[in-house]
Amino acid sequence: MRKTTNIFFLIFLTFANLARATVYYSKEEAFELAFGKGAEVEATAVFLTDEQAAQIERGAQVKLDSKLYSLHVGKRGGQVLGYAAIESHNVRTQPETVMILLSPTGELNRVEMLAFHEPPEYQPPARWFEKLYRRPLEELRPGQGVDGISGATLSSRASLDGIRKVMAIYRVALKEEKNR
Repeated sequence: MRKTTNIFFLIFLTFANLARATVYYSKEEAFELAFGKGAEVEATAVFLTDEQAAQIERGAQVKLDSKLYSLHVGKRGGQVLGYAAIESHNVRTQPETVMILLSPTGELNRVEMLAFHEPPEYQPPARWFEKLYRRPLEELRPGQGVDGISGATLSSRASLDGIRKVMAIYRVALKEEKNR
């Protein structure tokens, strides 16, 4: 009887944890939000050199997991609408996935939560992300121009790290390439 109760309890915990996870948008829906219906979205692989990776880590103050990164370029009629990056990372013990949208010049235009698997009270609200738009990379640090969020400290820091990383990758890898 005790063994059956334990198995039931483990199954209950598993499903309770899954019920808490929220997926808001698929990748395709996110790109439509970012660039509009009918826009062409092209994945671009960014291969970083050791020097570029070190420069990005210094500028963004984050550790890169890889020197291969994927950005999605939105275009309409051959004109670049912007760059989107899908960032997934663990907050505490569960993942969050955000889409970070940069303008054609590399400014932060939008952040959209695509999935959040931590308890909902730990999720940064959309209005907090809106305060970050069009701010320079150097100002996107907790306590240095960005207000913290009570109860969502880890998730807001994880999101800021991802935003700074994407902006630094654009600045170092794409902007430099355009200027050549």
